[in-house]
Amino acid sequence: MARRLHPLLLALTLLVLPAAVAADQKSPALDGLFQRLKTAASPAEAKPIENAIWDLWHHKGVEAVDRTMALGIVAASQGDLRRSLDYFDRVVRAAPDFAEGWNKRATVYYMMGDYTASVEDIRRTLALEPRHFGALSGMGLIYDALGDAEAAVKVWEKALEIHPHMETIRNRIRELRSGAKGNPT
Repeated sequence: MARRLHPLLLALTLLVLPAAVAADQKSPALDGLFQRLKTAASPAEAKPIENAIWDLWHHKGVEAVDRTMALGIVAASQGDLRRSLDYFDRVVRAAPDFAEGWNKRATVYYMMGDYTASVEDIRRTLALEPRHFGALSGMGLIYDALGDAEAAVKVWEKALEIHPHMETIRNRIRELRSGAKGNPT
């Protein structure tokens, strides 16, 4: 149960990360932020950079889309995944070029146990924003839940190339490699 609870908490955390500005994955500020994230000396130094990236990703800059995103996040945080899914369905229909809309819907599908739909939306997210370490982390969670440790480690290593200070992911890779939990790679 503890192993299952942890990925759900991580998924919920990814769903409700802070957001404050209008931009999305096309913001010119992202290149510099990703460079700083990659070279940050510690998790403490990386955290505000990570938050700035999430802030830029989180809002499309279109009032109706941003409002619907916010409603979807609230519904998910209240455990109403069906309602949350409905909101994120609206987001991706209204803004199919908005990576975070796909990522949020992927997270809800993951929380509902619909890994196939989640993977499809993660792929859409990554097609729009290949540096989306949250989507890569989610893909790893799915592989891990399905017992495919090798695939989980591979995708998490890609995420760590982008964001080297995701300690939870780094620790899970160590666990899988040592055979402490799940299948060793």
